This record gives sequence, structure tokens and C-alpha cells, in this order.
Amino acid sequence: MIKIRNLHKSFGNFQVLKGIDLDIFEGESITIMGRSGTGKSVLVKHIVGLLKPNLGEIWVENIRVDKASEKEIMKIRRNFGYVFQMGALFDFYDVYKNLALVLVENGKKDKEFINQRVREVIKMVDLDERVLKLYPSELSGGMRKRVSIARAIIHSPKYIIYDEPTTGLDPITSDLINELIIRLNTELRTTTIAITHDLRSAIKISNRIVLLQNGYKVFDGSIEEALSTNIEEMKKFRDYYGVI
Repeated sequence: MIKIRNLHKSFGNFQVLKGIDLDIFEGESITIMGRSGTGKSVLVKHIVGLLKPNLGEIWVENIRVDKASEKEIMKIRRNFGYVFQMGALFDFYDVYKNLALVLVENGKKDKEFINQRVREVIKMVDLDERVLKLYPSELSGGMRKRVSIARAIIHSPKYIIYDEPTTGLDPITSDLINELIIRLNTELRTTTIAITHDLRSAIKISNRIVLLQNGYKVFDGSIEEALSTNIEEMKKFRDYYGVI
């Protein structure tokens, strides 16, 4: 379980997060929504220890992240897979090396195991093994996203974070990525945390939505509640995305 209590974060005079409380339960799929600049990514970066709060507590299981040592932070991060918004693949490595590197960094040295695991996860994201020889610049946007997902799951994390998983993709490819996220969440039994402003995507991949506005958590509820709430900010998202 992940617990966040009274989280405040400022950059200079700009206060991004203003007393956020949030529980993320094992096995659930949660989406954190909000407009650009509302602190979605800032909130998640606190969970993996990339940022320190000005005030508040962050717990991942029994470790208090904001007070953790560097050794404890590294232990926490090994339990997370992170799918970055733009993929963040290494351009100078082919797909195989991009995936294998994660295993090496997690202490795996057996070449046969690494080779087997790389080929296993590339199939899990519905890509052909021929992709392993290609470089990121040779991949389509959808393929890069799938490789990024394969990299996030290759070390069998307990938690997977998706940062704007469908940004820059056409509607058909976006739906395919959403379906992949749903399938992997079921098959791998991970806890899934997505960050997006796309309500349609959030509805498909989540069982719970959290909405941030002006640094505050203004909504936290089920999909059914998100579709029926009278909270003005959520109504604006429903209107914009044509969700009734």
C-alpha cells in the first residue's frame, strides 16, 4: 500500500501541491487526472523519491520515502516500472539492449536468462522479435510506447507508473495501448498508477480516478462516481471528451 499524507510541494514561490492525502491500494488501477501544471507528475515523483516534499509524508509499504536513505530509495525503485511520456529509450542502443540494460542494473548477470526474459516481454507487448534489432528512431510512436512498457515490466515490478500513456498517439493506437495496459494489469497483478488528462483513457484503464486542481485533490472516486459527480472540474472534462 502507498500512503501520502498532507503533501505540500513548492518550487520557489509557486506552490504545486497543497496538502494532498492519498491511499493507493495493492492491485488497483488508479488514474491521476488534471490539467497541465496541476501537479500530477510532481505527485508521482514523490512516491519514487525523485522529489522531496516541503511538508508531509510518503509511505511505500513500510518505508517512509521522504525520510529514506539512498539505499532504501533504490530498494523502493526496484519495485516500480516507469513508462515515460515520450518513451525515454536510449537512442544509441537497439531495442534488445534497451530492455537488457534494466535487468543488468537490477543485478542479473546470466546471459541466457536475460535473453529469454527480453524475448518474453517483447511478446507480452505484442511485438515481433525482429523489433529487437531496431533502434528507437526506426520505431513508430505506438511501437516505441510498447517497447517502453516492455522495459517497465521486464524486472517484474509490483507497481507500474504510466505517464501520459496515449499522448501523441492516434485514436486507434491509443485504444490498443489502453487495452494492453488493462491486459498487463490483469496478467501481472500489478498496482497500476496512470497520469493523464484524457478522461476516456482513464475510464478504460482504471477502477478509480483522482482529480487535481490548483494543487488540491478535488475528486477521488470510482468510474461511476466520476461520471455522475457534480464537481465542476470533472464536468468540464466530461464535456470536453464527450463523456456523458
